[in-house]
Amino acid sequence: MNTDMDAGMQVNHARPEALLLDFGNVISVSMFERHRVTESELGLPSGSLTWLGPLDPATDALWQSMQRDEISEREYWARRARELGEAVGESGWDMLAMLERLRHAVPNAVARPGIKRLVHTARERGLRVGILSNELELFWGADFLARMDIVQDMHVVVDATHTKILKPDARAYALACEGLGVSAERILFVDDQFRNIAGAHRAGLQTQFFELRDVDGSIAAVAARLRLPPEEFACRT
Repeated sequence: MNTDMDAGMQVNHARPEALLLDFGNVISVSMFERHRVTESELGLPSGSLTWLGPLDPATDALWQSMQRDEISEREYWARRARELGEAVGESGWDMLAMLERLRHAVPNAVARPGIKRLVHTARERGLRVGILSNELELFWGADFLARMDIVQDMHVVVDATHTKILKPDARAYALACEGLGVSAERILFVDDQFRNIAGAHRAGLQTQFFELRDVDGSIAAVAARLRLPPEEFACRT
């Protein structure tokens, strides 16, 4: 699995002292993986949600547009929320309305079990842990996040809902480094967006791309970078 994405950049393999995670799709199970569940919850015909984002970019022209920086990630999800609302005969859905309808009953069920174990073990080993997100509170809501254990376990949460600075802006990574109290070259940053990984490289962080088509492999790769036994974090019930 490709970990350090920018060709020509010097790769830093010093042992990280901190783990910095994206939230959407990395900590949380992605909407793309839950299409059949979403269809069932909303009473939609099975197979009616065909946009698969990073799982199959060819199915999702809007995702491709976002990757070309023609629209922002917020715009992508705002449009998907409106579409889902219209599909069930309700106009005016935004991102928060969509997630309140689909996920807000059990906040802790949103996080990937392997990531929860990874964060817990990293903290036990003395690593600092944090979140760097472009849409955390805007997307999920403050009450939801307050009831989510993994968010409360973080040493720092840098959220563009409040900072107004979106990845891959270098200032976003600088705020995360400051909050963690660790120098950039000693922080391992994990994200499922290539452009955010590239931005972290430019800011001097170590990186690990999170491949949604191989979640277990991605978690194992992060564990290995942290010098933790990868087999401890495989998906299991």
